[in-house]
Amino acid sequence: MNLMSLIPLFLGNLRGSEIIIIALIILLLFGGKKIPELMRGLGKGVKSFRQGMNDIQNEIKHDSESDRNDDSTKND
Repeated sequence: MNLMSLIPLFLGNLRGSEIIIIALIILLLFGGKKIPELMRGLGKGVKSFRQGMNDIQNEIKHDSESDRNDDSTKND
């Protein structure tokens, strides 16, 4: 999924100039040195979230496969 496709979901109907102004305000608030650290932390959070989602999907898949195997052995 592309980051630019997510911007309308969160920012509504903002135009390019408004997004630039928001970016400048963020730059002024946090400074140029802090932004990479914030993005790094955000990236780690997203990675952890995706890993958790994959773990849940694998667990559900594994449980459904074991249920099928249990059902087939009971019918024999």
